[in-house]
Amino acid sequence: MNYPRAYALDRPMKHAALVACLPVLLLAACGRSEPVSDMPTQEELAAAANAAAANALANAAAEDTDNRNYVNQARGFSITFPEGWTVDKAASTADGAVYQDPGAGADVRVFWQKNDNDQTLQQIVEAVNDSAEGVDGDFVGENEYRGTANDGEGNNVAIRLLKQPDGSIVTATFVYPEMLSEQYQGIAEQTLSSLRSFAPKSGTTPAPAAVPAPASNAN
Repeated sequence: MNYPRAYALDRPMKHAALVACLPVLLLAACGRSEPVSDMPTQEELAAAANAAAANALANAAAEDTDNRNYVNQARGFSITFPEGWTVDKAASTADGAVYQDPGAGADVRVFWQKNDNDQTLQQIVEAVNDSAEGVDGDFVGENEYRGTANDGEGNNVAIRLLKQPDGSIVTATFVYPEMLSEQYQGIAEQTLSSLRSFAPKSGTTPAPAAVPAPASNAN
């Protein structure tokens, strides 16, 4: 599903490699009156081209990772969404974000929620049990829960809950068609494992979730 994106990235990388090699090629062209020994060899030109291509590839990969990282400084959490997925601006708020796989009926939802009643994770999981079928999972210490469920409509749901020091809850769900479990199970585990909780910045106003923050801000 990501092949068109990969192909699109390949074109600017080739262009960057060509631009990086232009000074070397121009030097060779302008140096015809100089001794042959001063001109770059074919091996040197090839090495320069390979180095430029490798550098362009690394920069493209780093830029792609930055664009997939979502950091909510005000609520104190971050997550990395799958490559090629798009934000659902209508469903996203200042408290979290929704990203979708453009054509497969899968989505990731991660939201912060105030815990006015200071419920325990056990109580919250019991509430999840009431709204889904076949919930199964494990508590990781007192402040984390990981599980799976079925929404009763042919979709599997991977769940991760984090309780923050102030009692608030960050809930992340990865929903995908049950018939596509083989393709999505690994992606779901990797995505939910990227969820991180950290101390929110005091005085920070929550920003719209449609604008991902740089990856360097995540802990």
